[in-house]
Amino acid sequence: MTAERRQRRLIAVGSGKGGVGKSTLTANLAIALARLGHKVGLVDADIYGPSQPVILGNQGKKPIARDEKLVPVESEFGIPVLSMGHLVEPGRALAWRGPMAGNALTQLIDAHWGDVDTLLVDLPPGTGDVQLTMLQRFKPMGAVLVSTPQDLALIDAARAGQLFDQAEVPVIGLVENMAGYVCPHCGELSDPFGRGGVETAAERLELPFLGRIPLDLAIREGSDRGQPPACGTGALAAPFHDIAAKVDAWIGAQS
Repeated sequence: MTAERRQRRLIAVGSGKGGVGKSTLTANLAIALARLGHKVGLVDADIYGPSQPVILGNQGKKPIARDEKLVPVESEFGIPVLSMGHLVEPGRALAWRGPMAGNALTQLIDAHWGDVDTLLVDLPPGTGDVQLTMLQRFKPMGAVLVSTPQDLALIDAARAGQLFDQAEVPVIGLVENMAGYVCPHCGELSDPFGRGGVETAAERLELPFLGRIPLDLAIREGSDRGQPPACGTGALAAPFHDIAAKVDAWIGAQS
């Protein structure tokens, strides 16, 4: 392991299942941590379903290689990022077995990250080959778990937590996503996916609860056009910055 890699902290962002907003959280957490003074990079480790190029607004850009290593692609938010979405044609399906996905992850993480001190790794859902490769080759400093409040998502999130626990990677905390929907017409608050389940699970598992993100159309629209809410201010940005502040405090406590 190089001295550069030893000095750089890796923080994994994982979930037990797909569709819970993990990639959206990772992008916004990266921006919010950068505003707190961290030099943040982002690895889109969802090899088969990359989404960070869209969320961070640099779709279509291609990384170059230097000394047989990739050079990350810049985003307008000052977050360098690497993703399979930068390396393959949009919409192309990757029919790769586990070892190929593991090697791809290695190339994305072991790149020319320069002065980046905090590297967020946006993991695919579940506990498969990519997760195992990361734990074996690039053990993270800690992990953030994302789930919706519904029971099935929580069960899978607990499995993801067990994987990190077995690998002796501390779970920084849990985030509840898609919690609370405010009708744009009448203003009534409803909870189509439930509310509070992740916080309750965090208490049961004796893990920190980092916060909740509402189910809001503006978050989806901002992500689709490459403008994550955390790059702005106001009510939509606030939950992401609150979560980043707790992650920042956890990082500081480890120093």
